[in-house]
Amino acid sequence: MGSVRSLAVVFACALAGAAAPAALADGWLPHPADATWTYEWSDSVYSKAPAKEKVTVKDDSGKAFILAWTTADQGNAAQAPSSTGTVSFQETTAGLNNTDWSSNPPPPDFPVLCPRLSGCNNSLASTFYLLIWGSRGPVLAEPLLAGSTWSGTGGGSNDVTSTSAYAGTEQITVPAFKTPVTAFKVRSEITQAGALGDPYGSGVRTVWWVYGVGPVKITFDHAGGSDASTTTAVLDDTNQTPKTPPSDANYFPLKTGLHATYQWTNTRYLKKPVVESFTCDQVVNASARFTVKSVSGPMRVAGAYGFTLRTDGLTNIWTYAKAASLSKLPPLGPAARPAADRRRFFTPFDLMMFGFNPVLPAYPAVGDSWGSKPTGRDFEIYGVNGFSRVLGIRKVTVPAGTFDALTVQSGLTQPGFTFGSGTRTMWFAAGKGLVKLVWRHADGSVSTVVKLK
Repeated sequence: MGSVRSLAVVFACALAGAAAPAALADGWLPHPADATWTYEWSDSVYSKAPAKEKVTVKDDSGKAFILAWTTADQGNAAQAPSSTGTVSFQETTAGLNNTDWSSNPPPPDFPVLCPRLSGCNNSLASTFYLLIWGSRGPVLAEPLLAGSTWSGTGGGSNDVTSTSAYAGTEQITVPAFKTPVTAFKVRSEITQAGALGDPYGSGVRTVWWVYGVGPVKITFDHAGGSDASTTTAVLDDTNQTPKTPPSDANYFPLKTGLHATYQWTNTRYLKKPVVESFTCDQVVNASARFTVKSVSGPMRVAGAYGFTLRTDGLTNIWTYAKAASLSKLPPLGPAARPAADRRRFFTPFDLMMFGFNPVLPAYPAVGDSWGSKPTGRDFEIYGVNGFSRVLGIRKVTVPAGTFDALTVQSGLTQPGFTFGSGTRTMWFAAGKGLVKLVWRHADGSVSTVVKLK
C-alpha cells in the first residue's frame, strides 16, 4: 500500500495548487450593475422608423436578474415605436431562462399575437421580446457546444414553440465595435398557431451571441407569403467588452443514435479482450441514456448508463448493469459498503466514470483540474480520493482512427483496494467521445480500452 499512499500525496499536492474550471455562468449575458446596451430594431413592413432602445440592469440578485429598456431620450424619430419594459432572467446549470416580462402594449398597427384582442400579453416590439419569443426556457441552453439542440416554449400562454440549434461561430460586424467580433450563432424555428396575426408569430430567428457581451444581432424572418416581413435588432453601443469565448468542442456528445464499440484488456486479469458496444438511444433535455451489449470475450454484460451535460460538467447520474464473467477481477471498495452494493468493472464506462464526477468539465481547457470530496453521493458510492486534470490536446491512434484528443489524467486512491487505485489517462475526441483509456492500477496491472469503431 505504500505506492498508493505516495500516489495520493502527489495528487493531493497537485490539486492544492491547481485551478478549478472557470465559472462561465454569466458569460453569454453578463449583468454587472453598471452594464448598458443600446439596440436599434425595426420591422421591414410594420416599422415606420427604426427604434433605439437603451437597456440597463434594474436588479441583480446573482443568479436572477432583471433588465429594463426604454426608447425615451434615444433620439428616435416621432414615428418610431415607443417602448418601455423589463425582462427577468435566471441562470441555471442548464442555461439561461426567462422568468417574467412586462411592457407597454405593442404599436397598434403590428399584428396581434393572441387569439383575441383583449388581454393579449404577447409582443415582438422590442429587442428582448425578439430574444425570448418561443424560447423562454431556455433562452440559451448551456453548455453551448457543437451539435447542441434544444426545444422551448414561450408566449403568454405557452402557445409558441421552438426548436433551436447551435450553428457554429461567425465573425460579425455591428456598430457597437470597431472591428469584427466572434459570435456563436443560434438558429431557431418558431411556430405559433391560432393568433389573429398569424403567421407573424412563426418563422426563423437567428441570434448572434458574443461572449462577455450578450446578443449583438437578432433577425426574425417571419412566416408568410412574398410580403412577409423581417425584424432586425443590432447592438449599437455597449460598455461591455467581448471576451475570448470557451471552446465549442463537444468531447462527449449526447446524441441519439451515436454508437461506439470498445475493446478492453487487462494485463493480468483480461488477457482475452472484452468487446462491448454502446448506443445512445435516448436524449431528453441534455440527459442521455447509453445502452451496452456484449460483442465477444469472457464477459457477458447488459446494462445502461445515464449521463447529463450541464455547466458543471458531464455527470453520470445513474447506472444499471448486470454481467456474467469467466474472468475474476479483484474486488472494489469502499469498505464501508456491503460487498453486494459495491461497483464493479463491467464496461469501459465503469472505468471512465469511476471515482467522482464530473467526468469532464463543460468547457474543458488545458490546466483545468477538479477533485473528489470527502462527503456526498460520489464519495458514498466510490470512497475514492483524488483529482483529475486536463493535460491538453494530444494525437492518439486507435483502431477507429487517429484523433486529436483531449487528454485527461486522474489520480485515484481507494483505501484498501489497489485495483480501485492508480493513475488513469483518458483520451476524448471531439464529436466522438471516449477513444482510449489506460489505467495503471496500484496492484501492478494495466487496463487498456480502445475504440474499435
